Amino acid sequence: MEAFVVFAREETTDPDELTTYAAVVDPSFDGHDVTFLAAYGAMEHLEGLPFEGAVILRFPTVQAAHEWYHSPAYQAAAAHRFAGSRYRAFIVEGRV
Repeated sequence: MEAFVVFAREETTDPDELTTYAAVVDPSFDGHDVTFLAAYGAMEHLEGLPFEGAVILRFPTVQAAHEWYHSPAYQAAAAHRFAGSRYRAFIVEGRV
């Protein structure tokens, strides 16, 4: 079953760290079967507190999503995201 990784940026705390993250994250996707479905496009908030932006990634399985997220390459990049912002992130299974 497909899995979706969703990131919602709640607050930027250090724009320079986010710039570094953006510059180093792409290689973390090498060798992973991932499709970008949305990445910081125009949003309309419907419920809850507004946030700054969102990313939605599709992976073939939950295991594949975990393998990317917990990979050394992504965790090295994510250190800059953690240092520069507050996010909510989760994996959700898709429906067949």
